[in-house]
Amino acid sequence: MKRKTYFPVRVKPVILFLVGLLISPGIVFAELRLPALISDGMVLQRDMEICIWGWAEPGELITVSGSWQNEELIATADMDGQWLLKMEPHEAGGPYKLTISGEESIIVDNIMFGEVWICSGQSNMELSVERAANAEREIPEADYPDIRMFKVAKDVAEEPQTDCRGDWAVCSLKTVPRFSAVGYFFARELHKELEVPIGMIHTSWGGTPAEAWTKTEALEEIPECVPILERYEKAVENFPQAQQEYMKRLQDWERSAQKAKSEGGRPTRKPKSPYGPGHPYSPGGLYNGMISPLIKYRIKGAIWYQGENNTYRAYQYRKLFPAMIRNWHSDWEQGDFPFLFVQLANYKAVNPEPSESDWAELREAQLKTLELPNTGMAVIIDIGEANDIHPKNKQDVGKRLALWALAKTYEKDIVYSGPVYKFMDVEGGRIILHFEHIGGGLTIAGNEKLKGFAVAGEDRRFVWADAEIHGDTVVVSSQRVLNPVAVRYGWADNPQCNLYNKEGLPATPFRTDEWPGITINRK
Repeated sequence: MKRKTYFPVRVKPVILFLVGLLISPGIVFAELRLPALISDGMVLQRDMEICIWGWAEPGELITVSGSWQNEELIATADMDGQWLLKMEPHEAGGPYKLTISGEESIIVDNIMFGEVWICSGQSNMELSVERAANAEREIPEADYPDIRMFKVAKDVAEEPQTDCRGDWAVCSLKTVPRFSAVGYFFARELHKELEVPIGMIHTSWGGTPAEAWTKTEALEEIPECVPILERYEKAVENFPQAQQEYMKRLQDWERSAQKAKSEGGRPTRKPKSPYGPGHPYSPGGLYNGMISPLIKYRIKGAIWYQGENNTYRAYQYRKLFPAMIRNWHSDWEQGDFPFLFVQLANYKAVNPEPSESDWAELREAQLKTLELPNTGMAVIIDIGEANDIHPKNKQDVGKRLALWALAKTYEKDIVYSGPVYKFMDVEGGRIILHFEHIGGGLTIAGNEKLKGFAVAGEDRRFVWADAEIHGDTVVVSSQRVLNPVAVRYGWADNPQCNLYNKEGLPATPFRTDEWPGITINRK
């Protein structure tokens, strides 16, 4: 469907009269309506042209005025009843109000101008402040009325949507318990440093894969992602039968669950709905329902915490994740806005010997995504929990994301990343590793020996190695490997590793080899 943009001009009574004559009396009245995002308590992006849009009767003249400016702007609803206009940039501040008038009037109150960020992903982004570490202390201290969060209601859609359900909440002791913890702690760091209002648009869904957040047209362009679409097409073909079988299982489960409860027992796990239309894993389904409605809204950037649900296909994620980011950049039409993401935490049992790991391969795919312009990665390999895929320390996650934003987006002179492997030299039986982002220098956490380094020769068999910091390098060797050719660090589901810079930021796991991993053929 083609949309036409109507650019703002000054209101003149004669124009209003003439346009009114042209409106057909036979058109059915449509109520003046705004998208959910444009509502009381919203934060608009400062210093950037602002889009205001909505729906009305086709041909209806819409006037818009903000209390921060001295002129009214006008737009005309098109044949589909849609209208859009653009307002001049404005500096941080507020509160203001916005008046939209046609046959009816709407007033949007308590508007702030500041910094607006999308916060998206799966359950670790969705995890709320009340479930985070030290919630009993954080909640009573959360009196930040200039931090606001819009929560997008969960929605799967087959086609891109133009609106969503949700509302803005002003941060307070009452509202903050349900805020995204990562989003809140990120916003709090920015607010303290920048001293401007911060708006977070929280759009996440636990347990979802990256392809659900990427439109199908973008997936079609990536050969490695085509199997995702083919798998979904097959599921759609088989869906009627699968749904019928599911309904039978569900009925059986309901009967057994009732019986178990009546006998004082615990019901078995409810059967899962079949993969197919309406499923949150469907390619593009969450993009259509939970991202598409947002793209007219001007933002500063996005933070992203996801990947756990793609670990089985980690090698594919090398292409899938960048495709999703490029998709968002393209559709928002704001250039390569900052896209900051969280690398997977350590999780599951500790393996006593070096081994292959799909979680490590997913972290590597995330690390490689830094090759895209204006991306950043918060490393949290030190704050995971072996028995919980949802580590409770979201304060450091938000802070480490904020360091990237403050340094790269807001140009603060701070160290924002832990050590990142750059290149290696081989000298005799030793490998010398060079790093960037060493800050004030390399250091070891806990005053122990360096842990987490493994070395291999041409046979590709890794063994634990001795490692020492020499200036800005790490020297790795093992008496069991006389002619080393490759080093891995933190290469495990739950690695025990302790290399940091003196600013307290952990080194990202890495490997120097490019040998095929265990997920290379998984599609």
